[in-house]
Order: sequence, then C-alpha cells, then structure tokens
Amino acid sequence: MPSPFPGMDPFIEACGRWEDFHPKLISEIERALAATLPERYFVSLGERAYVVLTDTEGKDFKPFVPDVGIATPSAEHSSQKNTTAVAETEEAEAISMEAFIALEFRETFIEIHEHDPEELLVTCIEVLSPSNKRRGSKGRKLYIRKRNALLLGTANLVEIDLLRGGQRMPMITPWPASPYAVLISREQRAPHCKVWPAHFRRPLPAIPIPLSSPDKDVRLELQPIIDEVYARSHFDRRLDYSRPLQPALSDEESSWMAEQLRLRSGAQSKEP
Repeated sequence: MPSPFPGMDPFIEACGRWEDFHPKLISEIERALAATLPERYFVSLGERAYVVLTDTEGKDFKPFVPDVGIATPSAEHSSQKNTTAVAETEEAEAISMEAFIALEFRETFIEIHEHDPEELLVTCIEVLSPSNKRRGSKGRKLYIRKRNALLLGTANLVEIDLLRGGQRMPMITPWPASPYAVLISREQRAPHCKVWPAHFRRPLPAIPIPLSSPDKDVRLELQPIIDEVYARSHFDRRLDYSRPLQPALSDEESSWMAEQLRLRSGAQSKEP
C-alpha cells in the first residue's frame, strides 16, 4: 500500500527508519541521474566518514564516579568465613565506570562530474541526515564546512532537506514555513540560491539539476523516487502511524493528517 501522504512521509523520520530510507533514496537518485545525464558526464557516490564519542552527539556526559562504594565489614560479621561474604566483599571493592563508545558515521552524497575535456566536479547533491541538523554535532560542522566551500562558487549545490527535526542550515534569508525544502545554488550565482518549499501534503517538486554551460539542466522527479523506495521496502508495514510527531504539528495540520490516516484505515478494511 502506498504512503497515506502525497508528499514526504514524516513517519519515516518519526519511527526511526531514516537510516534505512536514506541510502536507498540516494541510490535511486544516482540511478535516475545516470540514466538521463548527457554523455560527457558521469555520476558517482561520495562518502563523508567520521568517528564521534557517544557523549559528543547530544547525550548527557556522566563523569566517572563509582556508584558502588568500598565497604568495611563490621565486627559482628568479621568472623564469618562463608563464600557469600567473600563474594560480597569482592563485589563491594569493584568500581563501576562508564566507557566511551566510539561510533563511526558514514554520510553518502552524490557527485556529478564532467569528464570531457577534463574531469571536473560540476554538481554535488546532498540529502541531509539527522547528524547534519543536530546542533554542535561533528556531522553538522563537517557538512557546513563543505557547504560553505560550495557556496563560494566551487561547484553547483543541490541540498535536499526531508527532515522536520533538527536545526536548519544557516541562511541570511529566513527559510520558508514548510516542513521540508530543496535548495539549489548555481556556481555562477553563489551564494544566491533558489529554494523550493516541500511538504507532506502535496507531491515534492521536480528539481532542476544544474550542469556545465551550455548544457541544460536535467530534471529530477523526486516524488516518484520516494514513492518507489517506500513501496519496495514495505514501509507501510513498518511504520507506526499512531506515533506522535516531533516537532508537533499545528492544529490544522493535525486535522488534515488525521483525515488522511482515517481514509487509509478505511481502505485497508475494505481489502479482501
């Protein structure tokens, strides 16, 4: 069964399925572009990898303080020689500590290169991850560094934000009041950008992917790709549509969403 929403399904994010959805979406975008690019271009996947300690990604830092003290046996029980007392003493002398856990993050992105007359990066396409939108995270710092370089005019940038949560990328002009957005920065006009609002209430816009002059943009139909990933991976069976969304919806959005889910429930009940 398709998603109950004509645009992006916010429950993919809310139900913790983004890590599965993101690489599949990237792969399908790469495949669609490879089939439509002119002959003198090729598309490739890049990867940004980094390691963080668990407390640096927003978790509370807990100092290494023992939570089991060292006890001294009382005179009343000092003559006891049973194994239980020995075991309790050994346990009391142990100090409980918390270890750092190093987590490796990998963020995949798409690059379009021109290989004639020479190999040259033309366009970078980024589908943002939660770590890119998490304040103070290493993933955000690394991505903003790359983003700033592209916005200086080193190449075209296509930035696809399909996450309601987190902090949006820094801009002088306020972002549109929409849950999602697609930004395109053309090398010749950077840092001036075009931004398309995107929603779960209507299909996502088709995206013009810039190439080198004099080649025309290629058109990326994003919504059919998202629908295909949703259907093929059976997200309809894996998402809990009773889960509350964060950030919370407006009253009007909540009413609209409740109606979509009611219609979906009715359609499911009529299935043989």
